[in-house]
Amino acid sequence: MKNYKVNVNGTEYVISIELISDEEAAKAKTAAPKAAAPAPAAAGEGAEVTAPMQGTILAVNVNEGDAVKKGQVLFILEAMKMENEIMAANDGVVTSVCVQNGASVQNGTVLCTIK
Repeated sequence: MKNYKVNVNGTEYVISIELISDEEAAKAKTAAPKAAAPAPAAAGEGAEVTAPMQGTILAVNVNEGDAVKKGQVLFILEAMKMENEIMAANDGVVTSVCVQNGASVQNGTVLCTIK
């Protein structure tokens, strides 16, 4: 075990480092956590309606099975203190709703599907 002083942004820390064998290092690499699984795909069939930007869902105006018309407001998304209307791009029936009020979403998050 060796002790070292490290200065990070003006604050001094003392750290201890232990030298390990190549075999122990190999075991540590295999025990590392795996990368996060990709987000699940939308459950319904049809065209996906996605979030155009990161934000918070303030209102969900549709339910699974609802008929919608092109231009109908499906969701209200708050981003940068502004409310943005997410509208249907085409006529159809909502096959799944993937978010709920208060959900935080990233750009490209599937909000619902319309067939």
